[in-house]
Amino acid sequence: MSTSQPWMNDLRKAIKAGLQALFKEPPLTCVDWADTHFYLSSESSYQEGKWETAPFQVALLNSMGNDLIMFFNLMKSARVGYTKMLMANMGYKVQHKRRSVAVFSPTDPDAEDLMKQHIETMVRDVPTLLDIAPWYGKKHRDSSLSSKRFLNKKMLWCRGGKASRNYRGISADEVVYDELSNFEQNVEGEGAPTFLGDKRLEGATFKKSIRGSTPKIKGTCQIEKAANESPYLLRFNIPCPHCLKEQHLKWGGKDCDFGIKWERDEHGEISKAWYLCEHAQCVVWYHEMVEAAHQGRWICEKTGIWTRDGIDWYGADDELRATPRNVSFHIWTAYSTFTTWLEMVLEFDKVKDNRENLIAFVNTTLGETWEDDQGEKVDWELLYGRREVYPQVPVRGLTLMGSIDTQDDRYEGRVWAFGQGEEAWLVDKWVLMGDPASEELRKKVRLKIRQQYVRGDGAKMGVERWCWDSGGHYTDEVYAESRLLGDTWVIPVKGANVPGKPIANWPKSRNAKKVYLTEVGTENAKELIYSRLKIQPDTSGVPVPGCVHLPANDEICGEDELKQLTAETKELKIEKGKRVYRWTAKGRRNEALDCFVYALAALRISQHRFGLDLEMLAGVKRRLPQRGTRSRARG
Repeated sequence: MSTSQPWMNDLRKAIKAGLQALFKEPPLTCVDWADTHFYLSSESSYQEGKWETAPFQVALLNSMGNDLIMFFNLMKSARVGYTKMLMANMGYKVQHKRRSVAVFSPTDPDAEDLMKQHIETMVRDVPTLLDIAPWYGKKHRDSSLSSKRFLNKKMLWCRGGKASRNYRGISADEVVYDELSNFEQNVEGEGAPTFLGDKRLEGATFKKSIRGSTPKIKGTCQIEKAANESPYLLRFNIPCPHCLKEQHLKWGGKDCDFGIKWERDEHGEISKAWYLCEHAQCVVWYHEMVEAAHQGRWICEKTGIWTRDGIDWYGADDELRATPRNVSFHIWTAYSTFTTWLEMVLEFDKVKDNRENLIAFVNTTLGETWEDDQGEKVDWELLYGRREVYPQVPVRGLTLMGSIDTQDDRYEGRVWAFGQGEEAWLVDKWVLMGDPASEELRKKVRLKIRQQYVRGDGAKMGVERWCWDSGGHYTDEVYAESRLLGDTWVIPVKGANVPGKPIANWPKSRNAKKVYLTEVGTENAKELIYSRLKIQPDTSGVPVPGCVHLPANDEICGEDELKQLTAETKELKIEKGKRVYRWTAKGRRNEALDCFVYALAALRISQHRFGLDLEMLAGVKRRLPQRGTRSRARG
C-alpha cells in the first residue's frame, strides 16, 4: 500500500492533531522558544531567515514571557525589532504556554495589516504554529482577519483600538498594545485604551499587559504615561571595550564630551562615526559595541535593580531580588544591529533646523518624547482683544521702569509701571529714527528718558531706572550715555541666552569703561513674561498679581506692538549633545519683547541692588492721602 496517498497524509495529520493536546514541550523561556522556532518572514522582514535574539533583546523578550511580570512597558525607537519581538512572544504564548492573546492596534486598518503581514505569515513559517492551525490557507470559521482559533483551543485576537466595541467579548490571558502612543487617549468617552483592554484580563491566572511604542508629545504621550506608572525604568548598559566601565549609550553629539561622534571628508560629507566613552573618552567603534553588548545588562536608573535576561533580577547590592510586577524599559537606535551609527548620523545631518524633522529624529531615533514648544506661545489677537482703557499711569502703579533697544537706524524705548505683586502696565512707547552714533539722536533720547508721567491720582512720576541695550555696533555710545546721565540710573545691559541665569546679574564693580554692564538672563525673563501674559485682568478693577495690562491706544499698543511682544516661541535644539529649549523669533521683529525684558531687568536691579520694595510702597501709598500729601513713588 502506498504511503503517499492523500488519505494517508490526512490521517497522519488527524492523529497528530489529536495527540497534540497530550504533548507538552519541556519548559522554554521566550528567548529559547524564539531562537528555536521563530522565523523572519519575507513579507515583513528586511532579511528572511531564522530568528536570532540580539543581546539587548534578551531581557526584553524574556520579560514579555515572564509570568511574574504583569505590566511590561517599552519606550523605544524604530529599528529595534519591537514588532518581531511581539510576534515571537505571541507565538510563544499561544503554542508553548497555551494562552489566549488579544493584540490591539491603533485602528482597524492597522489591525488588519498586522494580521496579514505579521501574524498570518508567522503561522505559515513557524512549524509549531502551523501544526495547530489546520485552517491556514483555507476559508474556515476559526480564521478571520480579527481572530484565530488554534487546535489547542487558544485564541489570538487582533483588533483596532479606536472603537470601544472592539474591546468587548474577549477573555484573554494577555493583552498587547502595538504602538500605544498612536491610540486615542479616550476611546469613545469610555476610558483609556489600556483601561479597556486590561479589563479583558479579569479571570486570567497569569495576567499580562504589554505596552510598547515610539513616544510622541511629552505630557500627552500614552507610552510615557504607562512607563511612569512603574517604579522601574531600565536602560541597557554596556561595558566599554577599553576601560571596561559600564554606561548606557547616549546621543551626545559632535560638541559633547561623550556620545556619538563623526567626521567629514575633504568633500564635506560625513565619512565615519564612532562612540566616545563618557568615563575615559575611549574611542569605541560600532562592531566593538555589538560584541561588548553580550556582556551588557539592564539597570534601573531609579533604584539600581538590574537584570541580564529578564528572568533573574538583582538589587544594586547584586543580591537576588524578587521579580518586579510592573517594569519599564527604554531602548533606542544606537543599540540596533539593523542599522549603524554612521547611518544614524547621516539621518541627523538631514534634520538641520527643520522642526518636523527634529521631532521625527527625537521620537523615532532617540526613542524619546518631544516636548512641544507651543505651550509657551501667546497669540497677539487675544492680547489685542483684552486691551484696557486706563490713565497714563494707573493709580496702582507704584514705580516706572524704562528700557531702550538699540537698532542700526533707531533707538526704541518703552516705559512700564509696576505695582504690588509686580502687576504691570505698559505706559509709553517711542521710536527715534536716525544714526545711533550721532549726538543729535542721543540728545533726543536724553529728553525722552527725563519725561514725566501723571498717575491717576495726580502724582507726577519719572522713570526710576533705565536699562539700555548695549549690544551690537553702538556699545561705546551707550556707555557714554550711562556715564553722562548716571551710571546707576541708566544701566547698559547685554543679553545672556543661558537657561537659569538670573534676570539681572548686577556686576560687583564697574568694568574697564567705568559702567555697570549688567547681564540679562533673557531665557528666564521671557519665561516669566510669557507666563504672565496669560494671566487675565479682573474687569472690576481688583488687583491681579503678575498680570500684564495693555492700553487700548494704537499709538502705544497697536497690532504691531503686540505681534512683537508675542514674536518668540520656545523650540527644541540639540546643543553639545543635549536637548535644550531656546527662545527664537524666526526673523520676526521682537523689539517690544526685548524692551519688556530690559524693563523687568531694571525692576530686578532696583529690587535687589537698591532696595525697592513694592509691597512696602503699596502701604506708603495707601497712607499718603490721609496726610493730604502727594509724592513721587521712589525705590
